[in-house]
Amino acid sequence: MDKLLELYQTWAGTEPAHVEKIAGQGSNREYYRMTGADGRNIIGVKGTSCEEDHAFVYLTSHFTQRQLPVPQILAVSDDESCYLQTDLGNRSLFDALRGGREAGGRYNQEEKELLVRTIRELPNIQMRGARGLEWENCYPQPEFDTDSVLFDLNYFKYCFLKATELDFNELKLEANFRLMAKELTSEKMDCFLYRDFQARNIMLDAEGNPYFIDYQGGRKGPFYYDLASFLWQASAHYSFKLRRQLVYEYYESLKNYTEVPSVRHFVDRLSLFVLFRTLQVLGAYGFRGYFERKKHFLDSIPAAIQNLRDLLKLGERVFPYPYLLDVLRRLTELPQFAPVQTPEVQRQDGFKITDNNIYLSHPEDGPATFSKYDGKGPLVVHVYSFSYKKGIPEDPSGNGGGYVFDCRSTHNPGRYEPYKKLTGLDEPVIRFLEDDGEILTFLDSVYRLADHHVQRYIQRGFTSLMFCFGCTGGQHRSVYSAQHLAEHIHDKFGIEVEITHREQGIHTVLPANRK
Repeated sequence: MDKLLELYQTWAGTEPAHVEKIAGQGSNREYYRMTGADGRNIIGVKGTSCEEDHAFVYLTSHFTQRQLPVPQILAVSDDESCYLQTDLGNRSLFDALRGGREAGGRYNQEEKELLVRTIRELPNIQMRGARGLEWENCYPQPEFDTDSVLFDLNYFKYCFLKATELDFNELKLEANFRLMAKELTSEKMDCFLYRDFQARNIMLDAEGNPYFIDYQGGRKGPFYYDLASFLWQASAHYSFKLRRQLVYEYYESLKNYTEVPSVRHFVDRLSLFVLFRTLQVLGAYGFRGYFERKKHFLDSIPAAIQNLRDLLKLGERVFPYPYLLDVLRRLTELPQFAPVQTPEVQRQDGFKITDNNIYLSHPEDGPATFSKYDGKGPLVVHVYSFSYKKGIPEDPSGNGGGYVFDCRSTHNPGRYEPYKKLTGLDEPVIRFLEDDGEILTFLDSVYRLADHHVQRYIQRGFTSLMFCFGCTGGQHRSVYSAQHLAEHIHDKFGIEVEITHREQGIHTVLPANRK
């Protein structure tokens, strides 16, 4: 501390009027807010690693020359173990996002705007910050390479995977690790990899503009890494929609600094780095949680495992490491990582409440309430064809009806003599409609709506869902559409489907074939 006070006096010409120690965020460096007689605040830093201190001082001086939003270095001791920097205040992005984070990822417009500003500024420090940077000054190494990737993957293996006692073939896993490390480092980039890009390391000025701190672990590397680190921070609970928006904002901003790859290539590469970062994070959680017994890290594991589940859905097209994927799938299926199940409770008014449901809840909402029709099951789907001239079919279930689709915008085979006495079940009409193609485009949209709706009704245990297709006479287009949707739902979900071609007097049942 004496050395820091001496540095301040040399710089200011007087001793500070007040010194206050600032709580650190896991760093070995000590931070002090030092207030001068004129009321001006600066930050004094006392480090413990000469190489790390040198990296921060060098990078800050370089970024300042590039006019990037970082603190300015005001004075440095001869051995660089102490330095003074401008005070960026007390408000970090992490603090500013507290409301949305504690609401389980429900961020308001102001919070989203702060995220957009931050993510659009990231390419600035990554690309402009790399220009003219002398990489040998970086700590602990100048470049992201295969050795550093393998170190992190093995950190995951030893500190997390083995602690779960999951059985795996270490040689096969190591072979996939080497393939992954080779792929992660296959694209060489003249880019500054921040390494620890997170909300705690971003300070906000009075107008909400972001300033960057704690980049002393940065090095030369791919820009995907920082984006993955930031947006897939498990505790942030960013929704898929918000992540997609922020990835788009980053991609558009990146175009201002460099030539960008295609969207498909960009997304695939980003997904690979997201998987890598997820394994890194699990390794850290395993060490801090399983070995050091720190509750915060143990509590963070389920969210990271859920991120992993979501990633595994992308499969081998994006992650061509079959044995690694097999191990990770089995990992996510371990009983200790299963989602917490809460039994249903019956309220006195007959409605059920549950925390074990298909909807993601937010803490401020409390438990969801459901209708008395929930959980009755199994679902039976009713599909009708009809003529608009004779009215829309009634719903015998008492639920008030479901979807009604108007087929009259598609080409009508009934206008042509050869088909007038046939229906949408006859081969010549089917061939006419499919050769024309309009009905196929029409049904593509119907299938997407129907699939989601059927899946949701199955999950909720509802018993009845109705789809109706109308055309002029209820003979050709509506019959074809109703029959094909019914067969599509039956083939895909295996549930009972009742088909009624009302104007043709035809009623058939496709029985359930799955339990």
